[in-house]
Amino acid sequence: MASILRSSCPTSSTFPRFSVISSNQLHNKLPHRRRLARNPIRSSLAEELKIVQNGIGMEQGFPSFLTSDHLEHAVNGNDTRIRIFSGTANPALAQEIACYMGLELGKIKIKRFADGEIYVQLQESVRGCDVYLVQATCPPANENLMELLIMIDACRRASAKNITAVIPYFGYARADRKTQGRESIAAKLVANLITEAGATRVLACDLHSGQSMGYFDIPVDHVYGEPVILDYLASKSICADHLVVVSPDVGGVARARAFAKKLSDAPLAIVDKRQHGHNVAEVMNLIGDVKGKVAVMVDDMIDTAGTISKGAALLHKEGAREVYACSTHAVFR
Repeated sequence: MASILRSSCPTSSTFPRFSVISSNQLHNKLPHRRRLARNPIRSSLAEELKIVQNGIGMEQGFPSFLTSDHLEHAVNGNDTRIRIFSGTANPALAQEIACYMGLELGKIKIKRFADGEIYVQLQESVRGCDVYLVQATCPPANENLMELLIMIDACRRASAKNITAVIPYFGYARADRKTQGRESIAAKLVANLITEAGATRVLACDLHSGQSMGYFDIPVDHVYGEPVILDYLASKSICADHLVVVSPDVGGVARARAFAKKLSDAPLAIVDKRQHGHNVAEVMNLIGDVKGKVAVMVDDMIDTAGTISKGAALLHKEGAREVYACSTHAVFR
């Protein structure tokens, strides 16, 4: 989920404190829930079958499941061809999605055995349905990923028509290329696992790089959390002349530039980061001017917050009046 971290000038020599604002908190009012209307085609079908039942058909005798009571319930009931199931990674998000669509979450049983194995059983029929599985592969990444694969397999074996994996946080997205010899491309491996498990479509949010979509042999819908962050910044009424967008590293320049373009073509600054290992960053210097300005630092994935913390400290040192650290994926431990 999109998150925004804000820090004011530090009162001590330590790194500035951060507060997390989730995208759920940015929208105080959700749109009105939409209710699904009855299908007029099915309603007309029910009326025609009633006429046949009361006329010629009754002379030959109709089975019990075609009697008026059963037919009315089957055709005009609240049955829907869309099912939404939630994993254990973020059930609150899945519940909010279901409420927005005017549906109820599907009943599913997920438990873990003593040795850590995951058990999944659907508690309702999904035969011929369009199934959406909301499950992020955030920490613990391996358990949540395995849970998603088993959920997909359960739906496939239950004869679901279409299975869409809704993955707000796509784990292993960093390993999307080889930068050194003898490295694995884990993002491609995860894509293969999801495809082979039986998913027919993937809906992901803010992938680490666009090339990850090409790793899937099934359609991928790529959505962005950027509008939520832009709406929040717009609510702060920051003067465009006092705004500068900062990339926390050279690799995020394209992302920061696209962000700056939507903020009235704000100027761009770059943090020169020298990384000596995974999740270990050493900020060296700043390219650009942030003195007396409001700095908006844009990143895509935060887990240890090392880069963001050191980057914010550097921006304050260079004279930034205020720092907003924005991330579409923020995971804190």
